[in-house]
Amino acid sequence: MSTASTDIRHYLQFSDFNAAEYAYIFERAALIKKKFKAYEKHQPLVDRTLAMIFEKASTRTRVSFEAGMYQLGGSVVHLTTGDSQLGRAEPIEDSAKVISRMVDLVMIRTYEQTKIELFAEHSRVPVINGLTNEFHPCQILADIFTYIEHRGSIRGKTVAWVGDGNNMANTWLQASEILGFKVHLSTPSGYEVDQSVAGIRSADSYKVFRDPMQACAGADLVTTDVWTSMGYEAENEARKKAFADWCVDSEMMKAAKPDALFMHCLPAHRGEEVEAEVIDGPQSVVWDEAENRLHAQKALMEFLLLGKLV
Repeated sequence: MSTASTDIRHYLQFSDFNAAEYAYIFERAALIKKKFKAYEKHQPLVDRTLAMIFEKASTRTRVSFEAGMYQLGGSVVHLTTGDSQLGRAEPIEDSAKVISRMVDLVMIRTYEQTKIELFAEHSRVPVINGLTNEFHPCQILADIFTYIEHRGSIRGKTVAWVGDGNNMANTWLQASEILGFKVHLSTPSGYEVDQSVAGIRSADSYKVFRDPMQACAGADLVTTDVWTSMGYEAENEARKKAFADWCVDSEMMKAAKPDALFMHCLPAHRGEEVEAEVIDGPQSVVWDEAENRLHAQKALMEFLLLGKLV
């Protein structure tokens, strides 16, 4: 008999929730943020414990989840590669069975998506994807919450993705299908999005552009990421050459709508994937975006553990 419950909700990729559930989470995130800014306590997770497992280093993911869980009234256990070594020191299935008997929630930041899926399959508690090679759902959750704060509903809008066809791009594609907006993808040759990984059922929600300037034309949001993600450092020099024309600059932002926003999940390399005048300019909302990891993830953890409260 399996120790994992079939009615547990996990958050392993953006497609795990539907549009109505996202509407609720964004609403809760706004309420939680409002309380946070007013120094009002919001502690629905007293006596709950979050285990954070990091096989990939992190700044924003660790601070946002750890601070968020404490602010919700819970506590945190922090495990790094040396402490856990998923699938090395012991089988992932065994780690999942043990850890999930001791905590209420698990966040994992690792390499292969298959690792986190196997862990979730054998977990008694909800598992959250803090980042894998394939997906970064918590970041896009925060990004869309940030867009809603600044411009209202993202439905019907256009998001230009300029750069690597990576976990962020995959997740934006999933989000576009669920929430009803369009993604304009522009990546260098050889670094395209693998649509089979994203699991996109229809091509209606995205369009591919060879020229990044065309992808940005008429966009409501322009967003990018570093050219070399963690785990691909050996390709750094080759990527710098391949991506040379995919630096988001003021000309790309001028091609977008006049009120277009710029986002970047950070850390950023000014002069590589984005010019300083863009990321530090008036259209950039990267600092709100970074902060909103905290509020969006608090709403996510609350939802996974308590369900809908209103």
